[in-house]
Amino acid sequence: MDCADLQAEALATFDSLFAEALAAGEPDRTAMTVATASREGRPSARTVLLKHHDARGFVFYTHLDGRKGLELQANPHAALLFHWPRVRSGVQVRIEGEVATVPDDEADAYFASRPRGSQLGAWASKQSETLESRETFDRRVAELELEFERRDIPRPPRWTGLRVRADRIEFWYGAQFRLHERWLYEFDVTGQCRKRMLYP
Repeated sequence: MDCADLQAEALATFDSLFAEALAAGEPDRTAMTVATASREGRPSARTVLLKHHDARGFVFYTHLDGRKGLELQANPHAALLFHWPRVRSGVQVRIEGEVATVPDDEADAYFASRPRGSQLGAWASKQSETLESRETFDRRVAELELEFERRDIPRPPRWTGLRVRADRIEFWYGAQFRLHERWLYEFDVTGQCRKRMLYP
């Protein structure tokens, strides 16, 4: 099987499990852990929401000046983890790859689709910086409400989408006695691809 076929198979598997997660009543099937690392290799992880996925990769949105944004600019590689305990006997999908910003028009279109309160929050938040009090943040939001009153809110210049272009996708299927089934797809930058089963 060539690389294009393997990539199509991996994406089709993800799409099928993503649909199963919806049918199984997962509270939020788009929730995923994003792990990053600093230039020095210090890791950090947090939960964000998947906003788009296709053959080009998996997209989430963030401030570039927050911790994950800064780490991804210094070290543009990330690991994603989906955990859907209600699917089958529990499923995890692990994705690793290089990260790049989405085009401005794509980020603009997504930002325009967000609720107005979320748009204001993106302007008000100095993500990951020290906040003196909740009142300070609420005051910033109120000031921005007045500033943007009766007009569309543009996308903040340092707020954008990040696309993880997968070079590894693992599908982990839970089983009794920890006898899990694991399938790994690997896509090398040189064009070498393979699919293999892993020990639990």
